[in-house]
Amino acid sequence: MVFDRIIHNRTADAIVDQIEELILQGVLRTGDRLPSERDLAKQLDVSRPILREALKTLETRGLIVARHGGGTFVADVIGTVFSEPIVKLFARQPAAVFDYLEFRREIEQITSAFAAERATAADREILTRLIEGMKEAHERGAFDDEAELDVEFHHAIGESAHNILLLHTLRSCYRLLADGVFYSRVRLYQSPEARDRLLEQHVAIHEAIMSGDPEAARRAAASHVGYVADSLRQIERVGAWEEVSERRLSRFSPGAGGTRKRAAPSQQTYPETQDPLPADPADGHTR
Repeated sequence: MVFDRIIHNRTADAIVDQIEELILQGVLRTGDRLPSERDLAKQLDVSRPILREALKTLETRGLIVARHGGGTFVADVIGTVFSEPIVKLFARQPAAVFDYLEFRREIEQITSAFAAERATAADREILTRLIEGMKEAHERGAFDDEAELDVEFHHAIGESAHNILLLHTLRSCYRLLADGVFYSRVRLYQSPEARDRLLEQHVAIHEAIMSGDPEAARRAAASHVGYVADSLRQIERVGAWEEVSERRLSRFSPGAGGTRKRAAPSQQTYPETQDPLPADPADGHTR
């Protein structure tokens, strides 16, 4: 159960404090739906009027959103880390992709090292379930599922680090990734070789955290993000090659007679029996 009974001081403030803590610690995530008023009051062991007062306070603080006829949800609290205008600006700047990955490489090294030092038994269980899920999706060739579990695995590492600022900063980074602001993670998983390498790297991070080795976790995280950056550069490079090749191919379309169009002749022409340009007496060579 996510919510604890309010044993002492059954006031609206006590409920607000508990739900704020759950949001801050990442137990409640953006978009999570709260139980119905009746069920939540029962779980917290408080009266419904007190619960309504607490929910109103949380809504005023922008932490929850009540949707008419649809329930109450945790608000988009991580959206404030990267505002909408800056997100759109990122999306219009291709160079931002590698700055994003450079930032992630550094921050994920710290996060993975902390997770190796601080992960609890429950954290380890979550990480293990996710890595097993990735292996199973990998075997099935379900790269959509594998890509989704990839992001969830990194979320779980952030939670295992037990640092609130790191947690919410990483969540904002992964939001940009999930929304495809920088690149499509699924695209990476469409390459069998890349899928194999990515799984190996995630397993290496998992093993380092499980063994409580922060330096190994740091190295594994750096290697993983570095590989993603290198793979994207290669995808970008091959994409540029393909674009140029497609343009060349278009010149051999049926409308062009199946052959490449020749350049228009210059104003001065010469008989076909002569060289294209007259000889230069000064050097004795044909230009």
